[in-house]
Amino acid sequence: MKPYIVGITGGSGSGKTSFIDRIREAFTEEELCVVSQDNYYLPIEMQAKDRNGVENFDLPSSFDHEGFYEDMLRLIKGENVTKDEYIFNDPSAIPSKITFYSAPIILIEGLYVFHTKKMRDLIDLKVFVHAKDEYKIIRRIIRDQTERNYPVEDVLYRYQHHVMPNFEQYIKPHLDKVDLIVNNNEHFEQAFRVLQGFLRNHLRECRVKNAGI
Repeated sequence: MKPYIVGITGGSGSGKTSFIDRIREAFTEEELCVVSQDNYYLPIEMQAKDRNGVENFDLPSSFDHEGFYEDMLRLIKGENVTKDEYIFNDPSAIPSKITFYSAPIILIEGLYVFHTKKMRDLIDLKVFVHAKDEYKIIRRIIRDQTERNYPVEDVLYRYQHHVMPNFEQYIKPHLDKVDLIVNNNEHFEQAFRVLQGFLRNHLRECRVKNAGI
């Protein structure tokens, strides 16, 4: 059977990663494959720069959409995909090889998983993780300072000039077209339970069909 494709997007700082980590923990690798669009960032030398010469990593053009789509087709066919893990432009880091193992449920996540029509057409369930702007900026500051060692001035500059304008123009319009909205201002527990239960039921139906019952 064709894998069931779940696409999850949301603005930076909305809590996509935490939500997806909860889903990942609830299933085995044999049941669920998670693919992050972050691993399809183009090299820094190919990134567009703003008027101040700062690379803008929040544009649709920041990603290798064609490579992402082709790898999705391979996973849908039952093939596994191995590629370099994205290292967030850390020149001192050596990228690790990561492998995506095809599974009955494939979850793809990222800022622009709904951006191209041919990718949208592959997705069976579209999910949008949403949060108020004040929560998103706080989470962004904490993440970028603790995980990536970015100065707070850099975080705020990118949020004002890159993150928010691109969210409003390219990502937010999908809010009215998705199947499920996860409001993650304080927690996402109920939404997680709903999605987990839905996916569990899908796996049960697959097992029944495969067994010919």
